[in-house]
Amino acid sequence: MTSGNPLVLAVGETMALVTPALAEPLESAVDFRLDVAGSESNAASHLVTLGVPAAWAGAVGADPLGRRVLATLAARGVDTSLAVTDTAARTGLFVKDPGSGVHYYRDDSAASRLGAPFADRLPLETVPWLHVTGITAAISASSLGLVERLFERRRAAGLPVSFDVNYRASLWPGRADAAVRLGMLAARADLVFLGRDEAEALWGAATAEAVRARFPGVPTLVVKDAEHAAYAFAGGRHVVVTPEPVEVVEPVGAGDAFAAGYLAAVLAGRDLADALAGGHRRAAVALRTTGDYEEGTWTRTPGSTSGSAARERW
Repeated sequence: MTSGNPLVLAVGETMALVTPALAEPLESAVDFRLDVAGSESNAASHLVTLGVPAAWAGAVGADPLGRRVLATLAARGVDTSLAVTDTAARTGLFVKDPGSGVHYYRDDSAASRLGAPFADRLPLETVPWLHVTGITAAISASSLGLVERLFERRRAAGLPVSFDVNYRASLWPGRADAAVRLGMLAARADLVFLGRDEAEALWGAATAEAVRARFPGVPTLVVKDAEHAAYAFAGGRHVVVTPEPVEVVEPVGAGDAFAAGYLAAVLAGRDLADALAGGHRRAAVALRTTGDYEEGTWTRTPGSTSGSAARERW
């Protein structure tokens, strides 16, 4: 890595992102923005903005979109020196349809071709914190192998891993398979982020307390219940923090921002309540924009919503 000595290394898929400039349906939108996004690189970008040096490692294709991914992340201040370019594969792409979901074009992408050998080339014994998500574990069999090897090497080094479950049903052959694989990874992590709705869908855990009962051995478990509250369980402690109301333009990406806000507080030595509050504050930034990461101003359209809309994907 570069001389910046990142405190956090995020490993996973990053793609080019096309989204309407305003929060309006894809079918009728006229103006679009081209950006980059991926759960792990989103978290790294937010961490850098919060003053935490962070690096992203993954793969892009040898194409204009791949070069844009690397340039954009570097411009945000994210260390991309560990990323690789695959000359035989393309960069993945996804398109947001505000209010209706996301369309992915990632089959046989450079990121999906990564596997355990990529983990073996990373400096996992020296970086203080590793962050990964269930999305990368889901995009291909080799990518699952990558995530499993990352866990193995960190466990051998005695260093922490944060894991954001990020369950996406469309990426898994079935819910049962996802429940087993994601459950095994979560049980091995030092810090787990997951939504209460995800836990209910995967393991039938309908409350934060039920989620804790499902993962009693995870040192720190963070359960997000959208606009209602976030819960942190660590040892015998149980902390609940509710967020401030926020007008939601588009919810995709807010979970990545929450993870970054929480991690930044933890790395600064803050307590559980402050960490949850930091997660809420950073998630609000992502909720107010059509992009996954954006500093500065945003435009709220008449179709924007608040409250329960935030439940869609964070």
